[in-house]
Amino acid sequence: MGPLLALASAVCYGIVVPQLSASLEPGGAPTTGGLLSRRAHFAAVTFLGQLGGLLLATTAALLLPADAVRPVDLLWGALSGVGSGAAMHFLNRGLSHGSMSVVVPVSAVTGVALSVVCGVLLGDRPTAVAWLGIALSAPALWMVCGGGRDDGGGVPDGLLASAGVALQYIALAQAGAAGGLWPVAAGRVAAVLVLLPAAARHPRRLVLLPVQAVQAVLVGAGAALGLILYLLAAQRQLLAVAVVLASLYPALPVILGLALLHDRLSRKQVVGLLGAGVATVLLSLG
Repeated sequence: MGPLLALASAVCYGIVVPQLSASLEPGGAPTTGGLLSRRAHFAAVTFLGQLGGLLLATTAALLLPADAVRPVDLLWGALSGVGSGAAMHFLNRGLSHGSMSVVVPVSAVTGVALSVVCGVLLGDRPTAVAWLGIALSAPALWMVCGGGRDDGGGVPDGLLASAGVALQYIALAQAGAAGGLWPVAAGRVAAVLVLLPAAARHPRRLVLLPVQAVQAVLVGAGAALGLILYLLAAQRQLLAVAVVLASLYPALPVILGLALLHDRLSRKQVVGLLGAGVATVLLSLG
């Protein structure tokens, strides 16, 4: 069940997180955050997205009562939310001026590496099969994303986003199962508070067209759902394995573009998809 939940988390992120050229819109335009970040200010997209995530996470936590919500679980959730807010801020900022073929793979691959290292330091002991899957996932992610040359200064934002991703995953995995989904809700509160000062300094940036505001809220809600599924996965398997499986989200838009739009994939992307598939099998078995 753990691997399936982590993969379901990847599906959520694959739908809502800014993606590369192989997407659901003809001509290679991304369908969610990346496109929004170029049409509206990235601070507005990020802030409204976290509000959407807060709404969904709170509703889910109320519908699924917890056995015992401890303050320490809420603190871990809040720390995870700080990472989420930072990750989405720098990811959207990077996408607003940098190349998607740089920002997304840098944030995904480096975020996985940091999370796995921290998981091992915290006591994770993956099997040899799982280690092989982890090792295979990094180059597979890079190739699926079509990792390219940094012409727009996207690497710094990608690296900062990866640190936020690692903090988000590691901290949330420390929350106890008895706390239900309240750690995720606490994280959305923390993310909103972290982003509030920047939003308050430039309130005009928060004014979006209604359709853009709705898209931003839905993106945040989808990301929150991905975190909920990740939390359930991390409670059932090693943190390192859950993180890697949940981080395979860049493969989904490529697959959808191939199936629905008959996109032509590069040789690099084909190899990356095959590698991601093999890594998924190895991690599930391990």
